[in-house]
Amino acid sequence: MADTAREGKDLVVLGDSFSANVWNPLSEVGSCERGATAWPERLSTLMGVAGTDRVENRSCLGASIDTSGYTLGVETRDADKAGAFGPRTKVVTLQFGLNDRWGTADQSLWAAMQHCVFDLAEGCGADAVAAGRLPDSRDITGASYAARIRNAVTYIRYYAPNARIVLVGYPELFHSEQDTVCLDFFGVVPFTQPRGRTVVEYFNRIDQAQREAAQELKIEFLDARAITSGHGLCSPQPWVNGVLDPTVNIEGLPFHPSPVGDDVVGKAIFDRYAR
Repeated sequence: MADTAREGKDLVVLGDSFSANVWNPLSEVGSCERGATAWPERLSTLMGVAGTDRVENRSCLGASIDTSGYTLGVETRDADKAGAFGPRTKVVTLQFGLNDRWGTADQSLWAAMQHCVFDLAEGCGADAVAAGRLPDSRDITGASYAARIRNAVTYIRYYAPNARIVLVGYPELFHSEQDTVCLDFFGVVPFTQPRGRTVVEYFNRIDQAQREAAQELKIEFLDARAITSGHGLCSPQPWVNGVLDPTVNIEGLPFHPSPVGDDVVGKAIFDRYAR
């Protein structure tokens, strides 16, 4: 149980790789490294707490709401042990969902996508769900999302009563209406999967579920997809990393925000919820 005498920290970050956003192939599994250009760093700098004990960042690559590994519950517990929640806490961010299994699926979108996107023979088209190559996006609903994060939100709200709790959406990787998905290799070799509609629909459903869950739980929702619109993968000015792409971010985690994309998200959270 939280120590109610503690003041808490100004900023608490709970999330997956889209919050941690660092790629170190040599790091150990579960090391939970965090990127120096990730949006929580940008946000903490704007809030004037970067590098101090007034920020608690528990985001981790591979984290999920409750499916496996480093879950939202574990991150919340660890943040609580570090004295993160209290009356001084201004902002608590949550960014989860892509690493979870939904419905009866035995794999997450993130795991499934990495296989079907690069499968030019079968792809991620309308038949991908029936063939078992992708989970059924219809299982992702606002009600189910809200139910899965409700306990953590209730706990945070009780022990950090003055905090703005912000559910941070995912940035635009692919436009919501497109049927293809693509990725740049080395900045000069574009890869296109022409049968990618099911992947796009999955991101559409995640976005809608997060929005509806935030409304149901009466917390904030940052529509990161809207503020990064037009800057997805293979757009003229991408704010998402390809693979070893020097024109965007050669060291960036593929399919994740570039430093520019993270700057936009961090500034938006600051302007709307942390001033």
